[in-house]
Amino acid sequence: MKRLLFTFFLVGFTAALFAQSLFESAGRLSEDKNETAVRLGGYVRASAYGAGENYDFSTLFGETALQLNYKTKVLIMNSDLRFRSAYRFGESISEFEIKEAYAGISTKTFDFLLGEQIVNWGRTDGFNPTNNINPNHYFFLSANPDDQKMPNLMLRTKVRFNPAMEWEIIAIPVYRASVYRYDLFNMGASFVDPALPTQKLSNSSLATRFNVDLPGIGFSLSWFRGYDPFYGIDLNSVDLSSGSPKISYQPAFYRKNTLGLDFALPLSSWIIRGEGAYNLTENEEAKMYIPNSDLSYVLGLEHTFGPLTALLQYVGKYTLDFTDLIEPVLTNPMDPLALAQYANELISYESYSINRKIFKQQFETSHALALTLSGDFAYNALNAELTAFYDFSAEEVLLRPRLAWNISDALRLSAGYSYMQGPEKSMFSYAGPVLNGAFMELKVSF
Repeated sequence: MKRLLFTFFLVGFTAALFAQSLFESAGRLSEDKNETAVRLGGYVRASAYGAGENYDFSTLFGETALQLNYKTKVLIMNSDLRFRSAYRFGESISEFEIKEAYAGISTKTFDFLLGEQIVNWGRTDGFNPTNNINPNHYFFLSANPDDQKMPNLMLRTKVRFNPAMEWEIIAIPVYRASVYRYDLFNMGASFVDPALPTQKLSNSSLATRFNVDLPGIGFSLSWFRGYDPFYGIDLNSVDLSSGSPKISYQPAFYRKNTLGLDFALPLSSWIIRGEGAYNLTENEEAKMYIPNSDLSYVLGLEHTFGPLTALLQYVGKYTLDFTDLIEPVLTNPMDPLALAQYANELISYESYSINRKIFKQQFETSHALALTLSGDFAYNALNAELTAFYDFSAEEVLLRPRLAWNISDALRLSAGYSYMQGPEKSMFSYAGPVLNGAFMELKVSF
């Protein structure tokens, strides 16, 4: 922990030294109006998502976004502010969202950026085991999956040694968790609000990446230490007094180290993409919400066939120190003590099982395939996309077709359907009745 704190201060101190040497030139350059670029834009959109099993209207919203970008040769500022009136899972909501809001210094050789930012690491599509920086709002339903990305308040420093090589350091002082709604699932339990890690320096997160982009190959090495935005659940309370167990869960968070590697290798008209992460955790035997250490990996092959681009990816995971859960057995149904012990053991077994499903660790190795087909047609007026995913280990399937029509340069209509299904008590079987549905969106940009 002391090393983490030292590194945190070292990041800020080093960045400050760089920044101090650049402020004077920044002031001179900002006076030159020819070197200043200001862009104000945004959009207005209406979105509908519904026709699922549990909800006729899962999400309905109208949204306005204002996006301001300012840049000189040295100074930079970006903001993306969104105002939304929504009807989500039976609740009426009016909300203001800061998608991004950051400022700093950006030159050809150095970046020093502070504020709410979204960072994407990794070179594979949709499945990025090295991308631990930002949380996701998995229950924000719209035509664009990128809407689920949430920002983090961070200090982001980047040094470019040359056009092909850069080193990035990120410090995240306050933890922000992803958004789940397990309370919407039919899991036979209730959920209480999470107790987030306290806001103190020792709970901060650090990440760094060394990235290389060459004509023949691109690759990066990365490291992350901190609380994972993706988390499990812990038992909050168990009430057996009524004869029918009443179980309450609470979201629970854990720290990890992740060593990552990704690459993209062009071979003629083909591109081979790969990404892998070694996730190291501690105390997993004592806490049900802490996953085992594991190896997560993705290997993809991309090729363009005329107007159609196809990306086929293998998604796998190997769980270290894996042991099978042993389902308890009731030895004496006539003994009240044996019944009570069996009930507690069964609740513990089911709770551990749910966490393993959340982390995709119910098997020592898991194997899945993902296929994405996309293309532009009718002189780029139409864009069609199909995403298909099948987990051979968990027997879970996901399909998401989408069609977008660019009616004009400013007006776009999108529509599609999202479907997921799995065996009984699988995560997809819980999520499907809530998240399955058709969607449509009309968006005007300015």
